[in-house]
Amino acid sequence: MGGFSILLNEHKTLTREHYKIFGISWAGWVFDFYDLMLFTYLTVALQADLGLTPMMISLCISVSLLATAVGGIICGILGDKYGRKRVLQWTIIVYSIGAFLCGFAWSFGSLVLFRIITGIGVGGEWATGQTFINETFPPHLRGRFGALMQSGAPVGIILAAIVGNIISPIIGWRFAFMLSVIPAFIVILIRRRLNESDVWIENKKENKNPGSIAEVKALISQGYRKYFIISLILCIFGMAAYWFTYSWLPTYLSKERGLTIVGSTIGIIIMQCGDLVGYSSFGIVSEKIGKRLSFTIYSFIMAIGITLITLFWNQVSADNLILLVLFIVGVGVGFFSGFGPLFSELFPTKIRNTAVGTIFNLARGVQFVTPLLITLISSYYDLSYGIFVAAIFALLTGIWIWVFPNTDNIDINELDEC
Repeated sequence: MGGFSILLNEHKTLTREHYKIFGISWAGWVFDFYDLMLFTYLTVALQADLGLTPMMISLCISVSLLATAVGGIICGILGDKYGRKRVLQWTIIVYSIGAFLCGFAWSFGSLVLFRIITGIGVGGEWATGQTFINETFPPHLRGRFGALMQSGAPVGIILAAIVGNIISPIIGWRFAFMLSVIPAFIVILIRRRLNESDVWIENKKENKNPGSIAEVKALISQGYRKYFIISLILCIFGMAAYWFTYSWLPTYLSKERGLTIVGSTIGIIIMQCGDLVGYSSFGIVSEKIGKRLSFTIYSFIMAIGITLITLFWNQVSADNLILLVLFIVGVGVGFFSGFGPLFSELFPTKIRNTAVGTIFNLARGVQFVTPLLITLISSYYDLSYGIFVAAIFALLTGIWIWVFPNTDNIDINELDEC
């Protein structure tokens, strides 16, 4: 690669451009998760006003997750074709508009349609933002800042909990959804201040037709098939652990365990503080002991915490340890911070965004069945057994990571030379 005297990922220290790239990617992920999770805090009001059943609510959640898979694949291809910066902006605008339109929903069908639009935008943002960061940050800081980007998720969930539980009873669920258009205006204001990934620009000069369907086919070609399959399995395990925990957690805490709205909100916020610690610390820990061991430690922590808040709720609550255990679950979720850097280190620039977007969002799309399974299990037993399944998937995540090669501190520029 010879167009730039020195690529951003070849700098020894971070520049102003690095921080701008990180800032927009992080903010995009904050509002990505805010828009995705706000729905779960408005379900009671939606059921009352639109006459929705619990199964309809589950279908809305499931459809939005399935739409993220579609959005991830489409935006992955577009990101390789049109650039990381442009597609990152598109995704933020799309999910903001989708969530805004939810405020105008008049029926189950219209709500499903608007959640599909939201899901498509949500699906494209994570992979594009992670690819943007991992292409432009130097190898010794890639894991740390990829992890810090992931820390936007708990911030988004905390905002969703505050708006959904505390503000929406005052302004109504429709206006709560309408607030989601704010990120789109922010993007419009700052879009010209951000430069494109120089690695992508250099690769486009050599690869005249990036972002075609051929890039998707390349994922299952002999050269990349193994990495694609093992990455998809890892991500499915991790996603299942997450969504079996989070999709019905607010309802579990308030209705099944009897916490007040304030108590449930505090519990969610404490858990998200744990998420924030887990996401932020994973990158630093992985730099010290490696990604694979870090994945195992964090996912096992999550499994232990989930077991305690489900099967051992009575014992934990008797000792007033609920908030501590929720915090521990959140810390364990930190293994999600490893997905972006790990996947970016397995695929070359010409298919990197396609690969990361397809893997992450296919895995999230598979979670279409998760809310439905939890609803089914709870109809025979209770929500605690449905949520406990997450612990099994967390354990599988910590075990499966060991089929991967060691990619710590790999120079991703060398992947383009192979």
